Amino acid sequence: MDRGLIRISFRRGRHLSFQRSKHALTPNTSLVKIEGVDDTKSAKFYLGKKVAFVYRAKREVRGSNIRVIWGKVTRPHGNSGVVRARFRNNLPPKSLGATVRVMLYPSNI
Repeated sequence: MDRGLIRISFRRGRHLSFQRSKHALTPNTSLVKIEGVDDTKSAKFYLGKKVAFVYRAKREVRGSNIRVIWGKVTRPHGNSGVVRARFRNNLPPKSLGATVRVMLYPSNI
């Protein structure tokens, strides 16, 4: 069954942690390190871009056991190119250190 999939380019990123202070954790904001981004200036290009956490589940739904949690890059975090992202549903703790996909759309060029 052809689903009409389109090849979309993306950058690989890593879910580092949730935003936090010394004592409190804020799970509705995730910190993502994007491959090849090393400063705040280059991180600003990714503001507003979509982020996808793709994972496999046990139960099949509509013929597939692959699930996606979508999010959006909201702002840079610090000076080392890390960005903050908000997801529709908070990412689960098993995603810490996992790979996320940062889509190169919507484009603001």
